Amino acid sequence: MPPDPGEKSSIRKAIDVTGMVQGVGFRPYVYRLAGECGVAGFITNTPAGVTIEVQGSFTAVGAFFERLPREAPPLARITSLSSREIAPNGDRAFRIVSSQIVASQLDQPPRALVSPDVAICADCLREMFDPADRRYLYPFINCTNCGPRFTILRDIPYDRARTSMNAFTMCAACQAEYDDPGNRRFHAQPNACWDCGPQAELWDDYGKRMETKDPVREAASLLAKGMIVAVKGLGGFHLACDAQSAEAVERLRERKRRVEKPFAIMAPKLEAAAKFCEIDVASRTLLTSVERPIVLLPRKSGGGISESVAPGNRCLGVLLPYTPLHHLLFADERFDALVMTSGNLSEEPIAMDNGEAVRRLAGIADAFLVHNREILRRCDDSVVRVDAGRPRQMRRSRGYVPAPIALERELPAVLAVGGELKNTVCVVRGAEAFPSQHIGDLEHLESYGFFEEAVEHLQRILEVRPTIVAHDLHPDYFSTRWALAQAGVKLVGVQHHHAHAASCMAENHLDGRVISIVLDGTGYGADDCVWGGEVLLADSREFTRAAHLAYVPMPGGAAAIREPWRMALAYLAHHFGPNVRELNLPLLKRLSRPMLDTTLRMIERNLNSPLTSSCGRLFDAVAALAGIRSEVNYEAQAAIELEMAALGSADEQAYALELARDGAVWKMETRGLFEALLRDMKNEVSTGDISRRFHNGLAEAFARASVAIREETSLNRVCLSGGCFQNAYLLQELQSSLAAEGFEVFSQAEVPSGDGGLSLGQAWIAAHRCEAASSH
Repeated sequence: MPPDPGEKSSIRKAIDVTGMVQGVGFRPYVYRLAGECGVAGFITNTPAGVTIEVQGSFTAVGAFFERLPREAPPLARITSLSSREIAPNGDRAFRIVSSQIVASQLDQPPRALVSPDVAICADCLREMFDPADRRYLYPFINCTNCGPRFTILRDIPYDRARTSMNAFTMCAACQAEYDDPGNRRFHAQPNACWDCGPQAELWDDYGKRMETKDPVREAASLLAKGMIVAVKGLGGFHLACDAQSAEAVERLRERKRRVEKPFAIMAPKLEAAAKFCEIDVASRTLLTSVERPIVLLPRKSGGGISESVAPGNRCLGVLLPYTPLHHLLFADERFDALVMTSGNLSEEPIAMDNGEAVRRLAGIADAFLVHNREILRRCDDSVVRVDAGRPRQMRRSRGYVPAPIALERELPAVLAVGGELKNTVCVVRGAEAFPSQHIGDLEHLESYGFFEEAVEHLQRILEVRPTIVAHDLHPDYFSTRWALAQAGVKLVGVQHHHAHAASCMAENHLDGRVISIVLDGTGYGADDCVWGGEVLLADSREFTRAAHLAYVPMPGGAAAIREPWRMALAYLAHHFGPNVRELNLPLLKRLSRPMLDTTLRMIERNLNSPLTSSCGRLFDAVAALAGIRSEVNYEAQAAIELEMAALGSADEQAYALELARDGAVWKMETRGLFEALLRDMKNEVSTGDISRRFHNGLAEAFARASVAIREETSLNRVCLSGGCFQNAYLLQELQSSLAAEGFEVFSQAEVPSGDGGLSLGQAWIAAHRCEAASSH
């Protein structure tokens, strides 16, 4: 029933809503809700989100306000909702008002959020496979509840003219849907159909168009024949092949130069994934979520997936189709799974442009399934794992970016540029932090260009230009060099492990001082050594080092990361001195005498052997001695395979680490650990039990260190961060050990605990430091 503005009981409310409420079907939802509640007024987009004015009886307006957040569209994310009563006027209907009409009258800072890319919804999927629908088998079907967002966005506000869909003029039928507030496609910016929208093509390995009536189906035929096809997705290209063909997978490995690092696989549906993986309730929810991340799952024996997909790994990275084109590839039910790995050579950024893909991937792909909707933002698939009962980000990218991380309160605007490997950047705006998509390793020229592009685009879509820039203290990081070259900004250097600690604190809204255990592979320490096995006393501005793993040399510097046998030798020399050569160890027998002697001389004479307290390098040493991995083909391979070995054991013993006072800090010595390990090797204890005892001992040692520090400081909150906590078993064991001692334990889930979360911590510290400085 329409409202009667003349009623004496008529009231009018202005409602301001912030969050992800633009481009997600929020305005048509409010339009329909107003009709159901019988209220008049309007809704409009604003720089902060949306403003709504509703008028009607007290009961009708109250019902509208109550239902507004509760029944919001699935993609909407309301971060604040406020209302105030204003004078009624003559409105007799509810309208959707163009934002340009009122935005100029509103003095509001930008707060509107851009939606991440979203997997195809059930309604569009049903229409796509309906022969009677005008979008039957159309590979780019979408609506306000699904489809590309972030990756097609050039600038804000989010409307078609500022996206790559600007190249396509809607036909009359699509325009009618776009203009109809009652339609599911009202203001769906990528709205299109066969007649007016993007089209797919199949190209050969030279980039020449292949004549075929159905490019997607023909691509599926090529995949079924064992070929490798580069497939254009939302944030870039995938390289695809049949995951059940060992020959195809090995060929892809050889061409991509990815020797052993696991490939992700895409299964057509949940039931197919269950054939080769264990899927619990939390993982099932992740797999079917609108974000559609890669989910790491325990692998079932058998299942038909080639061992070459993830050699030496008990887990598989699995995702479900998230674009219409993906679903069409599986439509003929030819595959239980396809490898879907990033379209790049190892460690380079993902290819996103058609021409770029042909240029960079021509030696890898046999064919290219492309389309003419331009990708404007590279965005790799996100990777998530359920650890210790919670979904945890290992790589936060497509589907999650650019959604913000909520902070405890409003802070000064900051740009943080991250580290060197697995890099992200982050912008703080108000009470929210916006980490970028996964950028990758800045050692590559292409990645550095991507880094600069991400910095510029993130600031532009957030409409903020911070004058505070946070960076790592390592002088040779490309991100640090970039920051130091910026003019007219305040630079804030943040120590690597303090940033890790702060990342955990920021995510968990902690203030004051905490005990923070930060375990990773490499970080520039305050004493110019390579840190990585640290217990810090940290707050939002400063830190002190409270405990650490004992220093050992890192013979060969960076070479020791690629060759874990070097770290094994360093630990043996550290603990057993000149007797190392007489130890009866398989590892030493595999080394040539000249290599053994040269490396020991490097250690003895301190030549190219920086000192390190790295937990990652300790993992390497144990893995090498246990016969798991003497050389690695990708980052953290030795540690990952050591974790996999531990998962095959139920042993409850633990190698002991000695905790001793060293001046103002506690030092954890590892001699007892290595003595026990060598004894177990002599007694032919299984590799799985050795690994388990190492993990158990590490967890016990850091729990004991935390107890000792609590006795001195009375602090009872412990934060866990750093790349080593992407090891599920270590995380679980240390959390359990700390909880048993009565600690409050905080870990990370919204951002990676590894270097992908570093920029959040840098930004948080820099904001607090500058805030404190300005208040004095």
